[in-house]
Amino acid sequence: MTAAQPGPRVAADALRSAGLRVTAARIAILETVRAGDHLGAEAIADGVRERVGHVSTQAVYEALNALTATGLIRRIEPAGSPARYEGRIGDNHHHLVCRLCGSVSDVDCVVGDAPCLDPADAAGYLVDEADVTFWGICPDCRGA
Repeated sequence: MTAAQPGPRVAADALRSAGLRVTAARIAILETVRAGDHLGAEAIADGVRERVGHVSTQAVYEALNALTATGLIRRIEPAGSPARYEGRIGDNHHHLVCRLCGSVSDVDCVVGDAPCLDPADAAGYLVDEADVTFWGICPDCRGA
């Protein structure tokens, strides 16, 4: 799934399919995450308030936890950064993080050898996901 804006009806259907109660705030949260670019909870709360008016920060956090638990959104936590949320789910993509401004960009799975997929020793685990973060300086910060 991409981060495209699907609209309230699609968001409501996704919530129902995941077994979650459909509310205006949850629809707005899901739409804000899907339309955003690796937003933090505060930015999501601001976006939701622009769409539906008042919503408590606690309600946003609770909804983000529920949406993450049901797999409707993905939570990432780059080192030294608050949690970020994204609507791109169900694929094996990774992230680029700028060391200066903290911007986050998606990058498809690494090419060539796939060390991110086959650990040298899985210690008995059945591995189903890899989380790779590339760190560097983004083009905007390099140009500044």
